[in-house]
Amino acid sequence: TQNRLNDLNESPTPKLKRRQMIAKLVRYLFSGGAAAVTDLVLLYIFTDIAHIWYVTSSVLAFLVAFLVSFVLQKFFTFQDHGTEGMTGQAAVYLGVTGANLAINTGLIYLLVQFTGIHYIAAQVLTSIAIAIESYILYGMFIFKKS
Repeated sequence: TQNRLNDLNESPTPKLKRRQMIAKLVRYLFSGGAAAVTDLVLLYIFTDIAHIWYVTSSVLAFLVAFLVSFVLQKFFTFQDHGTEGMTGQAAVYLGVTGANLAINTGLIYLLVQFTGIHYIAAQVLTSIAIAIESYILYGMFIFKKS
């Protein structure tokens, strides 16, 4: 019976699992929000203040937001505090981010050029789509606890 009690203590109840999942989603939204604010503020600064073409601005802003995002996702959202294998995680994360950058740039260009949506609105829409895809990839592959 002691082993069964230990198993019960170690395996979270469905209610606890749900709370843990909600907490992780809240942390993900916070981390993503911080990266998104970084991205949007820099996009505005590069485009409207520095007068850089909006596509180039979106790439530059996205790259800075990548750094913010990786640190927050790894250590805060997915609470992966280990440094062993971090280089591999960063490489895979960079690969996903590179693909997301291509998707981001393409979608912004298409939305602005062919639908007339303002570049900031295009970035917001694109970011939502990328956030959903990224959460799945980050949680299932990159920061998955073994």
